[in-house]
Amino acid sequence: MERLTYFIFVFISFTSFSQSISVEDIWRDYKFYARGVDGFRSMNDGEHFSQFTNEGIVKYSFKNYTKESETIISTDEMRFENITLLVDDYEFNADESKVLLLVDQKAIYRRSYTAQHFLFDLKTRELEALDRERTPQTQVEYSPDGKKVSYIFENNLYVKDLRTSTITQVTKDGEHNKVINGTTDWVYEEEFAITKAYGWSPDSKYIGYLKFDESNVKEYTMKYFNELYPDLYTFKYPKAGEDNSVVTAYIASLENGNSTKIDLGEYEYIPRIKWSHKQNQLILQTLNRHQNQLIYHLVEVKNGEYRSRQIFEEKSETYIDVDDNLLILNNGNSILRTSEYDGYNHIYLLNFDGTTKKITNGNWDVIEFLGIDDKNEMIYFTSAQEGAIYKGIYKINIDGKKKMAISKETGSNDAMFSTGMKYFVKSYSDANTPPVYTLCDNNGHELEVLEDNSRLKNKLTKNDISIKEFIKFNGAELELNGWMIKPIDFDPSKKYPVYMNIYGGPGSNMVSDSWGGMSYMYHQLLAQSGYIVVSVDPRGTMYRGVAFKKSTYLELGKLETEDMIAVAKELKTYDFVDKDRIGIMGWSYGGFMASLAMTKGADQFKMGIAVAPVTNWRYYDNIYTERFMRTPQENQSGYDQNSPINHVSKLKGKYFLIHGSGDDNVHYQNTMEMINALVAADKQFDLFIYPNKNHGIYGGNTRNHLFKMMYEYTLKNL
Repeated sequence: MERLTYFIFVFISFTSFSQSISVEDIWRDYKFYARGVDGFRSMNDGEHFSQFTNEGIVKYSFKNYTKESETIISTDEMRFENITLLVDDYEFNADESKVLLLVDQKAIYRRSYTAQHFLFDLKTRELEALDRERTPQTQVEYSPDGKKVSYIFENNLYVKDLRTSTITQVTKDGEHNKVINGTTDWVYEEEFAITKAYGWSPDSKYIGYLKFDESNVKEYTMKYFNELYPDLYTFKYPKAGEDNSVVTAYIASLENGNSTKIDLGEYEYIPRIKWSHKQNQLILQTLNRHQNQLIYHLVEVKNGEYRSRQIFEEKSETYIDVDDNLLILNNGNSILRTSEYDGYNHIYLLNFDGTTKKITNGNWDVIEFLGIDDKNEMIYFTSAQEGAIYKGIYKINIDGKKKMAISKETGSNDAMFSTGMKYFVKSYSDANTPPVYTLCDNNGHELEVLEDNSRLKNKLTKNDISIKEFIKFNGAELELNGWMIKPIDFDPSKKYPVYMNIYGGPGSNMVSDSWGGMSYMYHQLLAQSGYIVVSVDPRGTMYRGVAFKKSTYLELGKLETEDMIAVAKELKTYDFVDKDRIGIMGWSYGGFMASLAMTKGADQFKMGIAVAPVTNWRYYDNIYTERFMRTPQENQSGYDQNSPINHVSKLKGKYFLIHGSGDDNVHYQNTMEMINALVAADKQFDLFIYPNKNHGIYGGNTRNHLFKMMYEYTLKNL
């Protein structure tokens, strides 16, 4: 009798703690949100860092994080004219005597924003507005000597002298949808990932900046449904094959007020502009229209005179990716860069005389620079050395010797280093483990756990969570990386429907041994509902070398679709897969892939959900599209043969189109044209439009509504 009671107790305990997941848990109540370490700023001494807390901006010791702290600015001091400022972010000046406070930050596009800016002097404890007349501003920065502040207002560059409060307008020709100074146009922001297009010289006497003349760029207009009559928003958006902004580089002298144009020869783009921290040396990169000729320019400024020269040129038969792996060394005669020249992405030393030396080597890709310890000549970086699904932290001497891993865990590791590279905050996760943030020394030894997400881990143990497994699939020609989540009560003797989640575009891997956040939890919900969830990285994705990555050149969608069809066919051979119930879902490039799978691969897929899809590359921006496809005028067949619009007659299964009408990135036009093609082919489909929502389709209850709708659609049709 006692034994029976014991088993009943265990059963009751287990069932009371085991819970099922709902869409509302994920996207309304955010029950599975992982905590991070926000507002981290390394201090100049390399021994301390600051964070924004409820008490204000607080300084901590790396060595004694829990014991040593000091309030730099209290929340009580963040009051302006008797109003407490709701600070969104902060930045120190070079010598940490002043702090820039960002208030009421509002997004423009993906990376750009405006904000009201306030200046706090740590010596006088005085707080002042940056510019009451010209507000809000963007791209605000202290000069290196801390005596001036630069900013952009209405497409013009301004400088405020903090000693006299005098404001100087550096450029005067800025005009909406015509000329931009010091920040970037839409397509540079989206595709070159930059919004700040200016910088101070180390001696604080000059500003190098880019000017965008977008007069000849065609306009795109979106409707926003807010009032009785819709509002119209018009901006410059260069589609494939169309005119770009004419971009030029200048150096402004703050002593005489003159701006001088820099002669850079023939080019189409200036994707990067960067000053040395020590010498008045400015590095600019230029690219041709095909993005397969990258040139490094060195501009040296001495006594008010500028000398510009080319120091290096790289060419490719396909394209060259522009990234942020660019470090100007303090020796004044070289930089560090990465290149895929030898078939994998590796670190190179480039001297200003044009000579170059390879530092890392092997059949694996460097992912990004983390910094350099100039004193000890040690470079820190992340790479996929252990495989495309992994990310590790490494260091190597600048002579290419003494390479060692400083992250021990298998999975996804990243680091945020202190000034001087003595310490770093490490983030680690794997496919089934939420992120853990630890404080480490530069050998990777953990000093303190900052956030272990124990709250989330405990919550996961109370739910029916399936393990994400990594597996290999046979693509059309090559073996592909993939993962699979099976139902928690998986029985190999039964047959299950398969839900494939796809992206597949250049520059982004879905298959990664890292925490998947809300998507992971949504896939767990599908697994709880009896689905096998699968994701695969087809040809064209990252960290498997150049041949794999650039195999899709000039024919985006062709090889990727062939791989998805091959994987679907392979899944149908599994004893536990219901071969008549395979579906696919993707967002953005993934929506493009889902649409191709439902048309070109119609015999393999029962259901497809395409969120914000590209349906014809002619409708997308020119920097991204032409990088992989060249122009429509040069490559008509590449554009036409793999556009879902041209294959709608093959559609057989249930197809669901979803888009935000305020999508400034993948325009609503893509879905409208897909609808026209489907109607002309007499094909039935499902459609949902989110008014005013951008490419991310979020805000308020939107994500909750979206995923509940997709979930119910999947239950009904797969």
